[in-house]
Amino acid sequence: MSRPLLAAAFLLVAGVSAGSAQDASGLKPVPGTPATLNNDLRPTFVAQEPSDLMASKMIGQSIVNGANETIGSVADIVLGPDLAVKSYVVGVGGFLGLGTKYVSVAKEALQVTRVDDKTLKAVINTDKDQLRAAPEYVYLGQQPSKAETTKSGAQATDTSKSDVPASTGTTTTQPAQQ
Repeated sequence: MSRPLLAAAFLLVAGVSAGSAQDASGLKPVPGTPATLNNDLRPTFVAQEPSDLMASKMIGQSIVNGANETIGSVADIVLGPDLAVKSYVVGVGGFLGLGTKYVSVAKEALQVTRVDDKTLKAVINTDKDQLRAAPEYVYLGQQPSKAETTKSGAQATDTSKSDVPASTGTTTTQPAQQ
């Protein structure tokens, strides 16, 4: 019974002395260095710098124009193959997510600044009408496949070939068959 107690005490003393030895040697984490893999394939961890922006804080961020009118919000961030920001998907219009139109704006079009330690401000040089008029952003998973597009086009063609004449306000008569 005393052996486990003695072993625990030894480990506690060894841990404290190892921790104080590291503090005495001056080894402290270096904030702001890029994450890399060293020769042992162990990651180097990075601390956040005041100039860093977090994607979680960007998504949902209100966007204002030069007149300080809220015209939309950041719905998503599009990254390129190099993992750099390519564009921002902006939600415009709608109410509580219903009827919202999503458009993609180039990263250069949106100026994001830090107001204070906790607040960001996103400004774009446009108005709500121009955003509404922009082409809708469609996620790849939501685009109809080519087969569905062809099939729906064929159905539209087939429905237009109806035996019933279109109602144009005039009547047509068919000759009697003999």
